[in-house]
Amino acid sequence: MQPKLLYIIRHAKAEEFSFDKTDFERGLIDKGVKRAGEHALILKKQFSNHDDKILIVSSTARRAVQTAQIFADIIGYPEDKIQWCPAIYEAHYLEILKNINNISANYNQVLVFGHNPGLSDLISYISDEFVNLKTANIACLKIVEGLDYSTLSANTANLNKLIGD
Repeated sequence: MQPKLLYIIRHAKAEEFSFDKTDFERGLIDKGVKRAGEHALILKKQFSNHDDKILIVSSTARRAVQTAQIFADIIGYPEDKIQWCPAIYEAHYLEILKNINNISANYNQVLVFGHNPGLSDLISYISDEFVNLKTANIACLKIVEGLDYSTLSANTANLNKLIGD
């Protein structure tokens, strides 16, 4: 059985908060678009050759959607296959984990796009390593052999690397 890989990706740099729009509606700035593209290219090189068992799951907040779309375009993932998950926005790490636990073991690589502090807390919980994701950073995790997304919980994944600043 091929090991299950989980990529936790924080949305790229977004507009500053203002009273002109809600937090949910904040979009990426040029610097964020550029960095997301650079990190997506690095991640693309990490993927198994032509593994078609990839799933992208993303928060529905505008900045996460835009980041997921940039990654999907660069890695050649069909945008219409992205699973949009409103529950990831402003979610506690255990809520994010519940959504990951519902992912089929048929996928070998899963990319989850969302927000802090939930994502960083999730990484710390499942890998027992403190991580504070910056914007557009990627935590590459390998799930312990014999387990899959449905059994992911505390200390069941190893942090292989961080991509980003």
